[in-house]
Amino acid sequence: MARILKEYPSVSLRKESLRLKPEDLDGQIDFVRIFGRAGPVHIEIGAGKGTFLLNQARAQPDDNFLGIEWARKYYRYAVDRIGRWGLTNVRIIRTDAATFLADFIPDNSVECFHIYFPDPWPKKRHHKRRFICPVNLEHLIRCLKTGGQLKIATDHAGYFEVIQTVLAARNETLQKIAFLPTDGANAGEWVGTNFERKYIKNQRQIYTLAITKK
Repeated sequence: MARILKEYPSVSLRKESLRLKPEDLDGQIDFVRIFGRAGPVHIEIGAGKGTFLLNQARAQPDDNFLGIEWARKYYRYAVDRIGRWGLTNVRIIRTDAATFLADFIPDNSVECFHIYFPDPWPKKRHHKRRFICPVNLEHLIRCLKTGGQLKIATDHAGYFEVIQTVLAARNETLQKIAFLPTDGANAGEWVGTNFERKYIKNQRQIYTLAITKK
């Protein structure tokens, strides 16, 4: 019981205030209205259980964080977890990330995209389902502010090679920068997510890449 109380403070936040519902969106979203304030916007694509969102939102209270997750069980877990902390600078939506990015995120509005351990779809016939591809990259670039960042981490060497190739095709717009560990990362970690900790335990190599929009 003591461990649970330490993990979740008594402050609570109604889950409904955390959730964005796709059916309620009508055109490109207004982040000031969504968060109730102005501030740099970070978007995590594939939020999982919300570990990154929780840690980073606590470390950067003046920034706004939006998590996108498709898996229902992870989405529900993240909403419950973050809601128990009472964080007001986080929103979470359950939707397809590629469609959401293309249809609802305004131009030049995002400070940083975080994509940590995206599904590598390892079978060749499934490669077309990979999120990081030329079409989605164009939308990522469109949505980023000048000087905004894209941070990526994966344990899949083959997918990492593809990612590097996709990004290199836009090197006139993108510049590689150092990948700095996130606030929730422990010693020897880059982002401190559940997947990363699992992969490190299994002695898998972690590949990281960070770029900025010129």
